[in-house]
Amino acid sequence: MTSNFDRAARFSDHEYPQVVPEPDDVAPGRPAPWSGLSPAQRRGFSLELVLARLRGAGRHLDSGVEVGEPAEMALVGDAQRQAVTRRSAVLVALFEQDGEAHVILTRRSLTLRSHRGEIALPGGRTDAAETPVQTALREAEEEVGIPRSQVRPVGWLNPIVTFASGSAIWPVVGLLERRPDLVIDPREVERAFTVALADLVSDGAFLEERWRRGEPRPGADTDGFFPMCFYRVPGDLVWGATARILTELLCVVCDVPWPDAQRVWA
Repeated sequence: MTSNFDRAARFSDHEYPQVVPEPDDVAPGRPAPWSGLSPAQRRGFSLELVLARLRGAGRHLDSGVEVGEPAEMALVGDAQRQAVTRRSAVLVALFEQDGEAHVILTRRSLTLRSHRGEIALPGGRTDAAETPVQTALREAEEEVGIPRSQVRPVGWLNPIVTFASGSAIWPVVGLLERRPDLVIDPREVERAFTVALADLVSDGAFLEERWRRGEPRPGADTDGFFPMCFYRVPGDLVWGATARILTELLCVVCDVPWPDAQRVWA
């Protein structure tokens, strides 16, 4: 067991209802990708700036790249590939308030069979013949009551692909003109809330650890460790796939390299 840092203290004074299935072997990770930016450079993330950064990174929908095309999938696929048979999408819904972009997050219902109590982006399984954009808009409307007509899809982030099980998640970035009135579906969502992107990149919000499990997994380094990101938000903890999606988004918005751009996510 790795013991060169105080695991018990890393989330002290921070309450959250979910269970994080951490392994025995945990080590400190890297600093936040934006840690070299000044405080002034870590705020003022207007929707206009977000759009400009998406375009600059080639992640805007007007870039001509289709979400989920094979060339994009190759960036995140396991070497042992098989056809993707289970598709889903999530909506990274952003709105501006007081000059800062905010993202909408949910806490999954504690009654769900999987990932209960975890913080997530609105989203779910793709229906037949749906595109990732259509899925993300439909699921956001069903889960938190955002009418799809009020969302302007503008960009995408790298999909999370698990070729071993043939599943993939596409993150779609969409903009809202104003803070929405969130109405949750209690069968799927326990609560919905928002957080400013500037708060996610503030000092103390981000934490990366290196995890190692008994079974080797794609994307691990030569010692068997893989990165796991966390965000401390009021009353909750964001980790796993949602934290990975937010980290890529924040790297784009902060205009800093995403350290795991070439890592296999499986």
